[in-house]
Amino acid sequence: MNDTLNILIVGATGKMGQALIQEIISDKITKLCGAMEHKDSSFIGQDAGHFFGVKTNINIKDCFDDSSKAADVLIDFTRPSASLEYLAYCRNHKIKYVLGTTGFSEGEKEIIEDASNDISICFAPNMSVGVNLLLSLTEMATKVLHEDFDIEIIETHHKDKVDAPSGTALGLGQAVASSSNRTLSEHGVFQREGIMPPRQRTDIGFSTIRGGDVVGDHTVLYAGDGERIELTHKAGSRKTFAKGALRAAKFIATKTQGLFDMRDVLGLRG
Repeated sequence: MNDTLNILIVGATGKMGQALIQEIISDKITKLCGAMEHKDSSFIGQDAGHFFGVKTNINIKDCFDDSSKAADVLIDFTRPSASLEYLAYCRNHKIKYVLGTTGFSEGEKEIIEDASNDISICFAPNMSVGVNLLLSLTEMATKVLHEDFDIEIIETHHKDKVDAPSGTALGLGQAVASSSNRTLSEHGVFQREGIMPPRQRTDIGFSTIRGGDVVGDHTVLYAGDGERIELTHKAGSRKTFAKGALRAAKFIATKTQGLFDMRDVLGLRG
C-alpha cells in the first residue's frame, strides 16, 4: 500500500456518505479522490464537504470519469441495484471495494463472490467493530446454549431503512444457525401473526422495529426456563461504521483479490 490511500465515495450525500467523507479527511493515511451521487441529485457539482462546512476541492459527480480511475478503494453504502454497477466498474478497473450495502439476493451475492476472483472485496453487513465482536460472541454463546434456550434476534432502525430484517440481524441469525447445525432457510421465523403453533426449540426468530432516528440496535436473546441472556449492541452514531469502513479499506488495500468481511479485518476468525 502506498503512503496515501485514495478513496472514492458513492452515495456521497447520504448520511453514511457524509460520515465517511468526514472520517477520510481527518485520517492521516486516506485521501478523498472522488464523490458520486445519482444523476437526479440536487447536489451534483457542489463540494463534497458542503454539508459540514469544509472545502474538500472534490465536487460531487453523477458518473465515473477519468479521475475515478485514480481510486485505490471505492466505499459503497447505497442500494443493491446501484452497488452491482459500482462493483462492475471496480472489477473492470482493478479498484478494491468495500461494500456495506445490504438487501442482496442470493444470486447477487454470487456475483459479488465471483468478482472477488479479480479484486479484493470487503463485504460486511455492518462495519462496526462492536457488532463484529457481537457476531463472534453469538457464535460462542450459541454453541453452549442452543439445546436448552430459545433464540430470538431483535433489531431496531430508523424509519427510513427499507430492508428488513437488517443485514446485521441476518448476519447474527446466520451466526446462530452455523453454530447449531441449522439453516436460516429452514429454521428462520420472520413473521408471526394470528394463532401460531407452539414455538419449536430450533426456531430462529426475528423481530423488526422501525422508528425515529435510531442508528441501529441489535439484540440476540437466549430465553431459557428460569433465566435469560441478552447480547446487545447499540450504535449511537454512524461514525462507528465509517471508522470500520476505513479500517476495512486499509486492510483490503494490501490484498490483490479475495472476499473478506470485518472479522477478517479485525482478526476474529479464531
